Amino acid sequence: MKIHEYQAKQILAQYGVQIPRGEVTDTASKVREIYEKIGPRVVLKAQIHAGGRGKGGGIKLANNAQEAEQIAQKMIGMTLITHQTGPEGKVVKRLLVEEALDIAKELYLGIVIDRAREAPVVMASPEGGVEIEKVAAESPQLIFKEYINPATGFLSFQARKLAFKLGLEGETHKQGVKFITSLYKAFEGTDASLAEINPLLVTKQGNVLALDAKMNFDDNALPRHPNIQAMRDLDEEAPLEVEASKYNLNYIKLDGKVGCMVNGAGLAMATMDIIKYYGGMPANFLDVGGGVSEEAVKNAFKILVSDKDVKAALINIFGGIVRCDLVASGIVKAAKELKLSVPMVVRLEGTNVELGKKILEESGLTFYSAQTMKEAAEKVVPLAK
Repeated sequence: MKIHEYQAKQILAQYGVQIPRGEVTDTASKVREIYEKIGPRVVLKAQIHAGGRGKGGGIKLANNAQEAEQIAQKMIGMTLITHQTGPEGKVVKRLLVEEALDIAKELYLGIVIDRAREAPVVMASPEGGVEIEKVAAESPQLIFKEYINPATGFLSFQARKLAFKLGLEGETHKQGVKFITSLYKAFEGTDASLAEINPLLVTKQGNVLALDAKMNFDDNALPRHPNIQAMRDLDEEAPLEVEASKYNLNYIKLDGKVGCMVNGAGLAMATMDIIKYYGGMPANFLDVGGGVSEEAVKNAFKILVSDKDVKAALINIFGGIVRCDLVASGIVKAAKELKLSVPMVVRLEGTNVELGKKILEESGLTFYSAQTMKEAAEKVVPLAK
């Protein structure tokens, strides 16, 4: 789950991470009031779940209260387009109004899970303020990493080592060590999958603060953190993904025209790969899971064909725990309710496969049957075109 910058900063502050003074608002009229508390200069930052806000016009500096209010009037309600939002953009509904600080250095600090090492990794770079992917591509030697042994936790020497690599000295070095340590405590304490500060700011006075903050969380751990779960902003998520989450379905919207419904993440990935291999593009990742019910299949099918970009669909089910006849019944019920017009290729294999095929054949609906994944891909890609 993703949250907004202002929410991430609220969480980080609870763990001792230093952040600029600021408040969030959804009305331009309140900006003047906030300005009076934290002026004489403020930064207005659009709150959306996407990066690149500055280049898209979502971050503005104001030198007085009147200017701040005028900027807020233009920004609240605007559609902000960045390289991460896509051409449709996102509507700005909130602004974070923060004190403007004197910048001496912009650094990078981030924590993620390294799945190959099966451990968290803290990454730091003196090249802050730009995408870490760009730094990795152009100057990989400027990214410093410390892998954390889960048995021992984040050790103090690792924080000092990273602070030195960032070029911090004296009192600023001490602040940097405390900042890095506090960020890791927040990462671990909230079951985060990502905690990123970009840029990590060093002011001209030598103070270390989080100028920006981004946090993502492990969905499976959210029941342990109801306060974080309450921060979910459904307006920032794709409507079909929100709908799928109601039924515990794993759904991700993609850019292609071939809809996919599969049971099991591995089979789903293989299905998307073979669609691309035969010249198509998957429209989604939709994993209905291993122990899916007929009702869940029906709901998954409805979500699949509700995507207007889907021109053809591939149902690829291996019946291990799940029974092929239950899947077939769910597909037929949903197709009749929706008066299906999208061509559908179905490949069933495994438990009760013959009964599943019989249900499809006797449904009175038109389905394209396939015996293998290769045959299924060869049929669905031309249909989508």
